[in-house]
Order: sequence, then structure tokens, then C-alpha cells
Amino acid sequence: MAHAPQDQIAPLLTPEGWELLASLGPYRDEDSFELNSALRKAGHPAGLVSAVLTQSRLRTRAEAKFGEFARQMLFTQAGLEQATRLNVAAHHAQRFAAAGISRVADLGCGLGADAMALASLDITVTAVEVDETTAACATMNLIPFPNATVVHADAASVPLEGIDGVWLDPARRVTSTSGTKRIWDPEAFSPPLSFVESLAAGGKAVGVKMGPGMPHESVPAGCEAQWVSVGGDVTEVTLWYNAVRRPGVRRAALVLGSQGLAELTSADDFGAGPAAPVGPVEGHLYEPDGAVIRAGLVADVALQLGGHLVDEHIAYICAPELLDTPFARAYKVLEVMPYNVKALKAWVKQEGITVLDIKKRGTAVTPEELRKQLLPGGRNPGSKGSAKKGGGRTATLVLTRIGEDRVAIVVEPVTAA
Repeated sequence: MAHAPQDQIAPLLTPEGWELLASLGPYRDEDSFELNSALRKAGHPAGLVSAVLTQSRLRTRAEAKFGEFARQMLFTQAGLEQATRLNVAAHHAQRFAAAGISRVADLGCGLGADAMALASLDITVTAVEVDETTAACATMNLIPFPNATVVHADAASVPLEGIDGVWLDPARRVTSTSGTKRIWDPEAFSPPLSFVESLAAGGKAVGVKMGPGMPHESVPAGCEAQWVSVGGDVTEVTLWYNAVRRPGVRRAALVLGSQGLAELTSADDFGAGPAAPVGPVEGHLYEPDGAVIRAGLVADVALQLGGHLVDEHIAYICAPELLDTPFARAYKVLEVMPYNVKALKAWVKQEGITVLDIKKRGTAVTPEELRKQLLPGGRNPGSKGSAKKGGGRTATLVLTRIGEDRVAIVVEPVTAA
């Protein structure tokens, strides 16, 4: 985990700091200057006021990941960026509980999100964090759980006797004065992927959270790879070994959305499995969820829908019938045109379109630049879902490639029932 600024946390670990932080309401940017002045006039030291306002801002941002729990937690900027969402951490913890694992070491626990989820299932957790300030935050966040202990140490140095499960969320970012920067090499992670594999080789139940962009060729043999998306955003791929790996599952896509959760699994290795037919753009176009694409399960979804790919290398599916699926977003196909900027501009004018949502896959076109070219006066009137303006229309274009041909598909989003 990236090193945290101690001067933003230490003042909060005092009775005065904790009480002052608890007294604040929801953070609002527009009120921060006035609140800063008021707290300073009330006699609070400048360092404490700065720390309290920073923490209040982080707590407000953290509500997207932690819900109401964020109001009682401590955060660092870097720690919050990498922290697991609480609903995803619950799925991690359930893996260990279902496998009968009773003692887990959370190596590189960060702010303690996964340790909280594990402890809430009555699993005894040893949460290890190398950065002293981050470890202090984790200690505060885990106070409600007597079965969780925080250890300030390097993850690779902690003895694991009596531990039957290990969870790891390696640091995949480095922090500098300009912010945080992502690391791409798994051996540069802290701890590195080779350390994770050595734990698995010893027979322990191991789960490790990796970045969702992990290439298939980098996924080790002998583990299950589960990509997770939350609200349409792919957040991670988790590698599961030994007792927490499910029999007959090599890769999976777990989709957490407004309708609950859904999962698609495959026993086949990457590059294997069923092949979907290729056919014309017709009926309904389906845009697979990012986790489905990352897990290489697009063909599986196409077959579930009784559909076909529009191009064997591109993740768009067409099917004659509309079927409800949690694994893809559906659009009704209205028209298919060759990709031609001049013709598209004439179409926009003829149809009176003022709001244009542009999606693309398999083409180098930049939607923002094309939108400026197509809309009257080069205006960009807003994002998807913007209201119709001046009696104009909203339209959705999908740009893609079919073989060597570039096409523009006019579609209409299908709203869930």
C-alpha cells in the first residue's frame, strides 16, 4: 500500500480530533472555506482543522464504496483509491466462509475493507499493513471486530503458522508528489505475484485481487480467475487457489447491478470454449458487460441469447429477439449505414438530432471529436440521457467494424422492465 501522509491522520487519533470530526455534517465543497474559518476562530489548531476537513471530504467520497460505514471510518487518499467496495469484499469473504476457512491473513490490508468483511463472518483475521499510518487507519476501522488484529509489518515477513487462508490486495500504485501512478508489471506489485503463487503452492486457500486489465496470458495456471463489475464498471479480477477455487471453474464474470448479482462461468481455459456464429446486424444489438468481455465469455452470452457476433473479433452481439440478460445491455437496431462523416452529418440535420450518444468498438474514431463534427455548430450538448432541447431529438450511434467495412448503427436503448 502507498505511504499515507501521517500529518493528515495523527491529529485525528486524539480525543479532540475524533470528537471534532464526528461533529461535522456531510462535506460540501462550497462550504469548506467558511467552515475552515469558523473552526480556526473557535480555537482549533490549523493542522487539526486541515486534517478534519480532509477526512470529512474523503468520508463523503467513500460513501460510494462503503455506504453508511464510511461515516465512522478513517481514510487516506491513496488507500481509498485502491480499497475494495464493501459489497465486493463481502463476496470475497463468503468464498473463505463457504470453504470452511476459519483463520485468514489479509496481507496488505490497506484500510481494512476486506478484513472487515471477513471478520463480519466470524472469521479470525490477521490484517497486515506495511505503512504505519495506513495501519493506524485500519486499526480504527476494525475496532468493532474483536476477532480482527492489525499488524504493522511487511506482508512477506509475517509467519503464517495456524493460518489456513490468505487474502491479498497487492499495491498496484506508487505515490509521488503529483499523485498516484498505476504499475502494470505483476512482479513490481507489493507483494509480487510470484509471492502469491508460492503461498498457493504450499496448499493454502489463497485469493488475490488484481487489476481488471490483467492479460489472459498473465493469469497463472491452476487458479480460477473471476472478473467483477459493479454498476457496469469492471473493478477487478480475483484469482482463487486451492480450497477457495470452485471445481470446474477456470474463468468467471460476476456482475453486480441494480437487479442484484449474476454470474457466468466456464470450465474452459482462455481461448477455448464455444464459438459463436457470425451474422448480420439485425433485430437487437447487445453490448456485453465489461466483466463478460474481460473473462472471454462473449460467445457464451451470444449463444444464451440465440444470437451471433457481428464480427468474430468484436464484442457486439445481435439477436432477432429481445431477451432480458444481466450480462449485456440491449438496443433495438433502427438503421445500418456505412461510416461516412458527410452522410452522417446530413442524417443528423435531416432527423433534427440535438443530443447524440456515440458508442464504439473496433474502430479508432474518437466519439467526442465525431460528435463535434456532426452536431450543428460543433456543439456538444451533453452526455447520454440529456434532455431534448429546442424540440430536437436524442439519438444513439454505435460505430464498429464488420470485416473490413466500418459501419454506423442507429440504435434505441431498451429500458429494463
